[in-house]
Order: sequence, then C-alpha cells, then structure tokens
Amino acid sequence: MKYSVVVVDDHTLLSQAIEGMVNTFDKFKVLYTCKNGGEVQEKFTASPRNIPDIVLVDVNMPVMNGIETTEWIVTNYPDVNVLALSVEDADGTILKMLKAGAIGYLLKDTQKQVLEKALLEIMDNGFYHTKNVTNLLLDSVSGKKNRNQVNFKENEIKFMRLACSELTYKEIAEKMFLSPKTIDGYRDSLFTKLDVRNRVGLVMYAIKNKIYMP
Repeated sequence: MKYSVVVVDDHTLLSQAIEGMVNTFDKFKVLYTCKNGGEVQEKFTASPRNIPDIVLVDVNMPVMNGIETTEWIVTNYPDVNVLALSVEDADGTILKMLKAGAIGYLLKDTQKQVLEKALLEIMDNGFYHTKNVTNLLLDSVSGKKNRNQVNFKENEIKFMRLACSELTYKEIAEKMFLSPKTIDGYRDSLFTKLDVRNRVGLVMYAIKNKIYMP
C-alpha cells in the first residue's frame, strides 16, 4: 500500500513534474493536483477519499496562498501532514509556514532523493526539517513560555525527550511500556499546553528549554 500525496502549485508544468517524480517513489502516489488552496478545500470536502496522507504546498498562489492553505488543512484535517515546497527562501516566509502548521520546508531545487527521504521521515516520525530550518527555528523561539511556567508530568517529560528522536509514536509507546492511545493523549495534551501545532514545535520547545540536549 502506498501513501497518498496531493500537490498544490499554481504552475501546471511544475506541478506535473513534481507529480511524476513522486510517482516514481516506491511508497508514494499522487492522488491529484490543485492550483491553490481553494481547490484543496473543494476536493477535501467533496469526498473522504480525497484526503491524502501528505500535501505538498507552494507558498505563493492566487486565491488562497500556502500559509492560508496550511492553516485551513491543519485546523480542519489535523491528521494530514503539510510539507512546504517552494522557491521562497526568506526566513520570515519559512517561519510563517511552520507556524501555520507545516511539518517541514523544502526548496524546489531540492534533489529527488531528499524529497523522498523527507516524505518517508514525515510518515515515520511526523516531521522533517533540514539543518538550516532547525537552526532558524531555534533562533526564532521567542521564549514566551518556558519550562518553569508549565507543569509537566514525569511521563510527559519522558515523552518529549523521546519525541526528539527518530522514533515513531508507536515505537515511543513500546519504549515507555504504554499504549499508543496513551501516547496520543500525552502528545495532544502537550500540544495544547505549549500552544504548538505539531511535533516540530514540540521538539523546538524541548531543545530551547533544555528538556532535550542534542
């Protein structure tokens, strides 16, 4: 069984090229392509069969741009992973996409094998980020919340540290001798406590507040 991918890009030729590339990957297949977030909304709401595992989203698009599209997907379909794929390399744009809920950010000149690796890591770990993006996130953490202001349970601390590794949530559950449902509860609770939208935000918080030391 292959993981499903949707490509959102207003440049038809480029969108088709990305689709063709993804379809060569062993574990992935493109369901369809969209030109903007408006088309994504139409497709998603039309049928449950149109909901993919991953959405590759460009930033600059008419009607509904990448940031708006990401926010809508994350809010309405939190189980769908959004990976930004854009020519935009400005720090501010990258941060806006990640804060909107994207679980990674790649430039369009990324090599084929890197894109495949990113897709695999997203399905295995729940996020993918390059070294440059990691450094950018660390530099941008505002510190509005810190460890002293949040009360953590012992298992939440353990979970956060393990979430900073390459373990999947299922593997974390096995390592902590807990059920996957319990681990999902810790994850959702921490997302709410820390006001983060995904695993990337959780990892950045743990590193910034020295809960996890890389």
